[in-house]
Amino acid sequence: MNETDETWRPTASWEVLRRRAALLSQLRRYFDAHGFLEVETPLLSADTVVDRHLDPFAVATNDAASVHPYWLQTSPEFAMKRLLAAGGEAIYQVAHAFRRHEQGTRHNPEFTLVEWYRRGDSMQDGMQFLSDLCRELLGTPPAEPITYQVAFERFVGLDPHAATNEALIAAVHRHGLAAPESLPREDRDSWLDLLLVSLVEPQLGLSAPAILHDYPPSQAALAIVRPGRPAVAERFELYAQGMELANGYHELLDPAAFRERNRVNNAARAADGKATLPTESRLLAAMEAGLPSATGVALGFDRVVMLAVGAREIAEVIPFPFDRA
Repeated sequence: MNETDETWRPTASWEVLRRRAALLSQLRRYFDAHGFLEVETPLLSADTVVDRHLDPFAVATNDAASVHPYWLQTSPEFAMKRLLAAGGEAIYQVAHAFRRHEQGTRHNPEFTLVEWYRRGDSMQDGMQFLSDLCRELLGTPPAEPITYQVAFERFVGLDPHAATNEALIAAVHRHGLAAPESLPREDRDSWLDLLLVSLVEPQLGLSAPAILHDYPPSQAALAIVRPGRPAVAERFELYAQGMELANGYHELLDPAAFRERNRVNNAARAADGKATLPTESRLLAAMEAGLPSATGVALGFDRVVMLAVGAREIAEVIPFPFDRA
């Protein structure tokens, strides 16, 4: 570095960092008041979430006894569910999480995630707690629930559960959206995601926070699928000012379904030209031992701070983003 290099300086002001610390203290008081136990789990683990779109950092251990890489966690999900299976009731964690290839105005490869689980909660319980926490931290009105189907009908003009792939593609063209040339016509979820990100998300939470819920089963991640016409995944996401803040699940309990979803996600990763990820994990062993019914939520704390201070970029609310780490 030369004498004029200023990249040693933080990108967040001291005023913002003090506000961030105050919000973190407020968050901890809220969880403590509601009977949650704060826990810590490994950031570096032999296990990792198998997701089509989440790319973990692999870490070589230089240990001759280790035949596999370890992974920086994309979330503390696996270890926290193991704690639930071992008798945990209501637990939360403030953790750093790591995701490759996620850098931009709202993303940093290393970020702060608040994650919590409570035994016995339904999806509705989880949505209510998330709404109440948002009110506590940001002083917002109660969050307004809206189903994935209603949101698509309102902002895209079609039923996402019933529409054919050709109808989804036609909607993309009708709204003047640019689709990657490499996007296969049969990749339904990617067409849905393009419509969601471009047309639905910017309209959510503008006057009051919104909780989008009841996703298509193909986007269940690790949520329970509720039978019906149509069947839907008991997954929900919190939005404020058009920005996603949190993702929650009424948690999947079936180890056979977990194995199958890992298989499907790895197949999609391979089709995308990505490396596959390990499908066996200690979470799978915990599920086979018996994971209790629970709802879990992951909240992007940096984005909460962004809204609280009116920041336009994540670099304004963390001292040293990736290019200054």
